[in-house]
Amino acid sequence: MKRFAIGVLLATISSAASAQLAIGTWIKRPSAAPPMMMVIEPAGPGVKITYRMLGPNGAPLDQKTVTVVTALDGKESPVMMDGKETGQTMATQRIDPYHSSTIIRMQGKLFGTSKAELSPDGKTLTVENDMSALNPSVGKQTEYWDRK
Repeated sequence: MKRFAIGVLLATISSAASAQLAIGTWIKRPSAAPPMMMVIEPAGPGVKITYRMLGPNGAPLDQKTVTVVTALDGKESPVMMDGKETGQTMATQRIDPYHSSTIIRMQGKLFGTSKAELSPDGKTLTVENDMSALNPSVGKQTEYWDRK
């Protein structure tokens, strides 16, 4: 279960690596998954993405913090939980200012892929995750993030 939860979080993380225009704070639209906040900051030629779970009042919970720093160049970057490597990596490639593609691996094995698109007005990230490498019955899922 923990592995699946981390996998879902990894898929969500890949959504952030869309483009430099995505810099800021994002809130995941309500879904079956717990509410989440994503903060994207400039980091060298790429971005640092920090994820926090949100409580019912919308405030970040005192739980594990997940981060990844990616140059958006398609090379694998380690996923960190509370500053420690998790064994998971993301290889995110910025395609253009509005699109990115990510390959997610756990312990070196393919876990899933993700494609992100930033809306022309810069207010919405639409992410299509394909986690069928982990569980073929999961297939593709789409999530939406709104700029705070």
